Parts: sequence; structure tokens; C-alpha cells
Amino acid sequence: MSNPFKQRLQRDETVVVVNPDHPSAALTEFLGRLGIDGVFIDCEHGTASIQTVQDMCRAARAAGLQSIVRPEANLDHLLTRYLDAGAGGLIIPHVDTAESAAGIVAAVRRARPLNHQDTVVIAMIESLEAVDNLDEIVAVEGIDVFFMGPNDLSHSMGLNGQTHHPDVRALVLSCAARIRAAGKVPGTLVTRDTVAAFISGGCRFLYEHANNFLITGASDFRQTMKESLK
Repeated sequence: MSNPFKQRLQRDETVVVVNPDHPSAALTEFLGRLGIDGVFIDCEHGTASIQTVQDMCRAARAAGLQSIVRPEANLDHLLTRYLDAGAGGLIIPHVDTAESAAGIVAAVRRARPLNHQDTVVIAMIESLEAVDNLDEIVAVEGIDVFFMGPNDLSHSMGLNGQTHHPDVRALVLSCAARIRAAGKVPGTLVTRDTVAAFISGGCRFLYEHANNFLITGASDFRQTMKESLK
């Protein structure tokens, strides 16, 4: 295996992956200057076309970033299509069973028979069904990260959209502990306010949005302006 991103995960180091939030190769390349490790290119949500995905993956390679694409669904032809477009990794939504997880591994190996070991494969745990089946899911070999998606988990828990609800956070941390106990790598969505807690809880794949950086930067700038006018 020659993928430094995967090697860092295997050494129990943290990696930071940012969603550009806008389908832009130029923004993807710019993110490479910020000291992050990868870009999350979202096709389940958003408006990125296959051509845009290809351009963003190319920009990520130029910037030395790991590209990870989330397809619209866990369908073999979509996984193959995004790998063919240059994705260095895939993050697959709604992996609720071990059978589903095993199917992902098989699809990636069919699509990349000679270098599948260098492809980052991430399974998203996004429902109470997946939580119930977690021990069987994490036993599937060939998946690099098991990612708890707090937004969909909140809906499954009846806490619609309350991503940062204490019960959602507690469930994510509980799942992270189970994943680490199995010798695997957990990941989740973080913010500036939650990142320390999730690192302490064992998460090593950390996902954030570029829009949050913009919001924070704009807020800090406005506050500095107000203080200067006092």
C-alpha cells in the first residue's frame, strides 16, 4: 500500500477532511494551502456533475489532498463511475448491515482489481439499524473508516436535524468506542466547538465544512470591526 492518507489512519493519527461546500476545482485546490488532509466531494447532496467531480479530484491531486467522493447511493455502478472519475476514496451513505458493507468492498475490488488497497473506503453509520448491527459491520475487512453521520442519526433517533443534541453526541461517542474496541477507525462530523471531544473519544477521521470556516472568519472580522469602532 502506498497511500499516505491510509497509512496515517493505520498509525492512529488524525486526518482532517473538508467539504468545499461549493462544486469548484479552484476552491478544492485552495484548500490544499490550509494544512488539511483531504476533500469531501458530496454527490448525495449538492449540485456537482460528474465532470465537476473529475475536475475537483484532479485539483485535489495537484494540491496533494486525498479526494473522497460520496455517491448518491450505494450502487455498484456509481462507485465505479466515481472511481473512474479519479476519486481516491469513497464514503458510502446508509450502510446498515454487514452484507451492505461487504458489498462495498467487493464493488471497489472489482472496479480496482490491481490497486484497491490504495483506495480509501468509508462506511457511513447513519441509522439505529446500523448502530444495532455495528459489531457485525465493523468485522467486515476492507473498510478503512466507519463514519457516524450525526444528521441522519438524529432523524433516526426522532431528534430531527439536531446534530449536536447531547443524545446524538453520546451515541456517536458510544459507537466510536465500539469501533476502536474492534481495532478499527471511527470518524464523524466535527466543528471548532466539538473537535476536542471527538478526538478524545477516539475519532480519527474528522470532517468539517468550508462554509463553517467562512462563517467563523466573517464573524471574527465583524467583531474586530466593532471593537475598533468603540
